[in-house]
Amino acid sequence: MNADRRFPRAVFGRGDEPDVRFSLANERTFLAWTRTALALMAGGVALEALALDLYAPLRLAASLVLIITGIVLPVVAWFEWARVERRMREGRPLPHPPTGIVLAVAVVAAGVLVLLAVLR
Repeated sequence: MNADRRFPRAVFGRGDEPDVRFSLANERTFLAWTRTALALMAGGVALEALALDLYAPLRLAASLVLIITGIVLPVVAWFEWARVERRMREGRPLPHPPTGIVLAVAVVAAGVLVLLAVLR
């Protein structure tokens, strides 16, 4: 397929075609982050839908943190996929991924909220 016909052009229109194994690994990483996002949203919905005997405002806050993170994570992962793919095509070192820190902060925040809801 002609490189200038693939989406996004800002990625595929640069540099040389990398080894297909690296591009596929980059895509699998993006898909793994997307599955993680689905699990976060499901966890947030379940936390609120089960109406556990927890302090309701904190339970709702934890649910919202999980759901919002589940919405934001694939967007961050998409930009990370594009950055990595561009760097591979340009023969440059790979960037530090921000996705892990987004996930870590959100999980810690949700965990602290649930812990406070349990202790209240």
